Amino acid sequence: MLPAASRLRDPELFRRAIRQGRRTGSRTLVLHRLASEITAGQGPFAAPSAQVGLVVSKAVGPAVTRNLVKRRIRASVRELLGELAPADILVIRATPAAATASYAELSRDLSRCVQKVMTA
Repeated sequence: MLPAASRLRDPELFRRAIRQGRRTGSRTLVLHRLASEITAGQGPFAAPSAQVGLVVSKAVGPAVTRNLVKRRIRASVRELLGELAPADILVIRATPAAATASYAELSRDLSRCVQKVMTA
């Protein structure tokens, strides 16, 4: 599970990240990054935190498979949160190939995509 401050829940930010953010992809994932000035949390003294949202459609597979893919991606993201800038907004979309990928492969693809999108 991701920390509450790191979960992206605002539909408008999802849309903005997908439409205006930088995009990179791999066989199993597509990652959209939006460098934003919006801070997580409310109030003027709230510490900013990177926010991450997931999109795992029915094309990935049945509910059991989609949930497995989501759990694996969340675990990988939790390991990478320290590398993200505090105001980053990431939207991670799983492709149908993610259903057959192992945890190691998803984690490796996510790390590569994050590195690509941060340097681009």
